[in-house]
Amino acid sequence: MGSLPPFSSDVINPHSPPNTKTTTTTTTTQFSSASSCIDETTLLNLFKSQQSHLNFFFQHLDLPQTLAFTRTLLLQSSAGATIFFSGVGKSGFVAHKISQTLVSLGIRSGFLSPLDALHGDIGALSKTDVLVLFSKSGTTEELLRLVPCAKAKGAFLISVTSVDGNALASLCDMNVHLPVERELCPFDLAPVTSTAIQMVFGDTVAIALMGAKSLTKEQYAANHPAGRIGKSLIFKVKDVMKKEDELPVCKEGDLIMEQLVELTSKGCGCLLVIDAEHRLIGTFTDGDLRRTLKASGEAIFKLTVGEVCNRHPRTIGPDAMAVDAMQKMEAPPSPVQFLPVINDQNQVIGIVTLHGLVSAGL
Repeated sequence: MGSLPPFSSDVINPHSPPNTKTTTTTTTTQFSSASSCIDETTLLNLFKSQQSHLNFFFQHLDLPQTLAFTRTLLLQSSAGATIFFSGVGKSGFVAHKISQTLVSLGIRSGFLSPLDALHGDIGALSKTDVLVLFSKSGTTEELLRLVPCAKAKGAFLISVTSVDGNALASLCDMNVHLPVERELCPFDLAPVTSTAIQMVFGDTVAIALMGAKSLTKEQYAANHPAGRIGKSLIFKVKDVMKKEDELPVCKEGDLIMEQLVELTSKGCGCLLVIDAEHRLIGTFTDGDLRRTLKASGEAIFKLTVGEVCNRHPRTIGPDAMAVDAMQKMEAPPSPVQFLPVINDQNQVIGIVTLHGLVSAGL
């Protein structure tokens, strides 16, 4: 299947009016030829048509208008306002999603259902808040009924529409026009291109707000504690390590065969060899046991752990990030399944295992 060309200004001339008739004919023909099946060429042409429609949006978007919209959200949210979004149908799903994106960035936001708002939910709206209303046509009846009620609450109203001179825009304090050449639908009816544009617009503005507020990775992670991103930026080694009675420890003078229970019962696949002050001397793994048994045979019954342990194991500190521990385990020359956790005095205070990191969601 052929690849899509990159977005470029060559797809549509921004200084020429859109040829809606030609585009409609092309899209309809694509659907007609695929009445009985869908082949690669048909699908590729549809993607190219959608790309062309998106290019039209990028080339005709009013940037000063969009900047005014973004700055308004930034100013109001910085002053403690909640940014509410509303819409009906597919636009409602988009509005809900953009609201959730802002919340994940630490910006106070919420979705206000136009139907539920008229039955009590408008109580969440105050005169310090902003209400952003998404509607392609700007004639959505539910939103038009909501506007006077929201105005009575004193909220600042912004419409985001795609049809010039619409009723919703005339009633709001600010309007943002999202240029839509046509829907990808052969009948120019199903809202697929317009909702894609709404989503691109809203999410891009959200990231602009994220940059303006100088949100750090740590702050972002704090809003996603259960996700892999959050865990990788929040969890430290001390949060996921085994410690105290869970540690498989022994002394270097202990006989190997006397430490088999300790080696196998703690679920770490190793022994941490320590001295009288709990300082780390080395490690002895179940792999070391197999190699020693193969090389020494019956002589293994007389060998001590200290004679065959690895005295230069990889280690990590308790305040290191858990994700760094995983990277250290996987580093050359060969991966390991665990890392002893030591303090500044080289004393063993824990052990972190690859299984433990995976179980923690990392």
